[in-house]
Amino acid sequence: MATMNFSIPDEIRDAFNREFSAQNKSAVIARLMQQAIAEAEQQRRRQAAFEQLTAARVERPAITDTTTRAAREADRP
Repeated sequence: MATMNFSIPDEIRDAFNREFSAQNKSAVIARLMQQAIAEAEQQRRRQAAFEQLTAARVERPAITDTTTRAAREADRP
């Protein structure tokens, strides 16, 4: 198991110690770090999907307002 040292504001340290006084603080920090890693990975996947969808828009043909209106009108009874 590794040890990490971080500098944090005293107010955050004090609030953390109060909130998690009855818990294993190393386990709490490890869980928070796992959540942060998962969130960063999810954000990377979202960004990649956005970029892929955005790039695909260039390849699709554009539809004019006139074409869109005609298609809507054709589907109406």
